[in-house]
Amino acid sequence: MALIEAFKRLLGDTAVLTREEDLAAVTEDWRGRFRAPALCAVLPSSTEQVAAVVRLCVESGVPVLPQGGNTSLCGGATPSDEGERPVIVLLTRMRRIRSRDPVNNTIIVDAGCVLASIQEAAAAVERLYPVSLGAEGSCQIGGNIATNAGGTGVLRYGNTRDNVLGLEVVLPDGSIWDGLYALRKNNTGYDLKHLFIGSEGTLGIITGAVLKLHPLPTAEAVAWLAVENPQTALDVLGLFQASCNSRLSAFELMNGEQIRLVLEQVPGRRCPLAEIDTWHVLVELSDTGEPGALAAAMQGVLERALEAGIIRDAVLASSEAQRKAMWLVRHSVSEANKKAGVGLTSDCAVPVSGVPAFIDQAMASVQAIIADVRFVIVGHLGDGNVHFIPFFSFAQWDALPDRDAVAQRIRRAMNEVASSLRGTFSAEHGVGRTLIGEMTRYKPQAELALMRAVKHAFDPKGLFNPGRVLPPSPIATPNIATSQRGD
Repeated sequence: MALIEAFKRLLGDTAVLTREEDLAAVTEDWRGRFRAPALCAVLPSSTEQVAAVVRLCVESGVPVLPQGGNTSLCGGATPSDEGERPVIVLLTRMRRIRSRDPVNNTIIVDAGCVLASIQEAAAAVERLYPVSLGAEGSCQIGGNIATNAGGTGVLRYGNTRDNVLGLEVVLPDGSIWDGLYALRKNNTGYDLKHLFIGSEGTLGIITGAVLKLHPLPTAEAVAWLAVENPQTALDVLGLFQASCNSRLSAFELMNGEQIRLVLEQVPGRRCPLAEIDTWHVLVELSDTGEPGALAAAMQGVLERALEAGIIRDAVLASSEAQRKAMWLVRHSVSEANKKAGVGLTSDCAVPVSGVPAFIDQAMASVQAIIADVRFVIVGHLGDGNVHFIPFFSFAQWDALPDRDAVAQRIRRAMNEVASSLRGTFSAEHGVGRTLIGEMTRYKPQAELALMRAVKHAFDPKGLFNPGRVLPPSPIATPNIATSQRGD
């Protein structure tokens, strides 16, 4: 094919993948739920090469699918069976740390950099890049930005959007926008970077980023708690917020079923407490200064919580090894769930005060569909994001008569509860292809019309990651100024 030959002349033969065995890892998502063929995959080594690839695709009218570490949970980074086969653009050869400025608290990186390598590069100059995910050893910063990734540090540091100062982007016409501003203040018109953060590759390919750094904590205190239910966990959160303020960097909630799956499926993991069948909280404090003061602060809050009867048991990590072991349990949940069966993962967020109600009501709504389903729950309680997961063994899942219909009913039930509590159906995973229908149901028509207008302005041919984020346009496009809400 002429286009593939053009890619080979531009990039070299080894940077163009066409054989099925070479494409297998990038045409299927990491959980094995989405798989479809691609025309080819290309591995450019520079922003200029990415731009040249895009221009060739546009000339041929071929869709472009940017892919980072392929850790998407919503089918946003792999091909679909609909439409023409895309060219997958992989940035794995673009992994330069371009510069670090500890005085300005910034780092400039290629979009193909793995998140963990950015954290390490920041730590080498005694700074912190605070976005932390279970997949940080494989996910790429370009994908993190394109999906506005969240993670365990949002409570203190915000999500990815809050930690990006500037971007470099290849646009759908093959031009390059150099927006690598390392500025906290830049009031010169529209802040364009925010259009690309969370756009999931539908508006351009992110090739570089200026990231915000923070002081590297010199003291950390981590504790594992057992609580009666999500409401008492929320009460404990209130105590920590009142006593520790900005030193509270993580507050993660898990139910006993989730802990059990981790212990069963991931070797070397253990629960810090003897009791499994309860609710578990992992809490972390971090700060500069002496570790002893932080440990004392943690101990003081735990003692008050025990006296108030809102925690059942607690253990405070006494070493770095114990601290890491606790976090390994939390970061092993995705691996454990993948091995154990099929989870219908939700990514809902509600106001923090509404988390207990969301969990109770979501359980009731799902049990009305399948009475004997079990639930795996893991949530970033401090920011209201709950991954509420109706869970099936492989045998149970295979025995369902119409799996797709059941999955749709269950997801809709969970999202209806979130919506009733003024929440959202996607807090940190993005929309991808699995939540397109929810965009139509829950997003105001005026908002969808604005998004479509932005998409058309950037990508009038609709070649960039088609079929993701935005539902198809209605026959009659509503008036942006007067539309209210679409069901």
